Amino acid sequence: MRLLIMGPQGVGKGTQAALLSRHFGIPAISTGDIFRFNLKNHTPLGVQAQGYIDRGELVPDDLTNSIVKDRIGQDDAAQGWILDGYPRNASQVDALDAMLKDLGTPLDAVVALQADRDVLLHRISRRAQEEGRSDDTPEAIFRRLETYERETAPLLAVYSKRGQLLSVDGTGDVDAISQRIVEGLAH
Repeated sequence: MRLLIMGPQGVGKGTQAALLSRHFGIPAISTGDIFRFNLKNHTPLGVQAQGYIDRGELVPDDLTNSIVKDRIGQDDAAQGWILDGYPRNASQVDALDAMLKDLGTPLDAVVALQADRDVLLHRISRRAQEEGRSDDTPEAIFRRLETYERETAPLLAVYSKRGQLLSVDGTGDVDAISQRIVEGLAH
């Protein structure tokens, strides 16, 4: 199973990716987690990405595409994966299509989690307090939500035209959301 999990910041993509990872026995791959690991460990990638992330901007496509291609090509991802936080724009969709073609592995589905903006803002502010994430300032949150609406939300139409889109309500009980996703993927 090869899945994308998409939606605005705070909708629960990471939580659902982790649950689906356990359910399907495949790795959940979060571009944000990869970047945060590199930031924390002050790697060259982390140093390069730090400025963009602190400003609430997205890391440039070429850098993001490279880490995704490397990660989905690793042995533990041979039987499938869940990508969380990628693709975020049309050029990343093209890059992912090319990667999958090179690997000879099709994309099975795209899960789009949805929630109202007030729910998202509440979740993100709670996450900022609990995790102390430097990228969850009010200004950065606003920019990321605006960027999602402008650049990423339109990608859902691309995957809908391909017959790969499963839209799921991302509010309510975490396990119930996960169950809705699993049931939707089974159809």
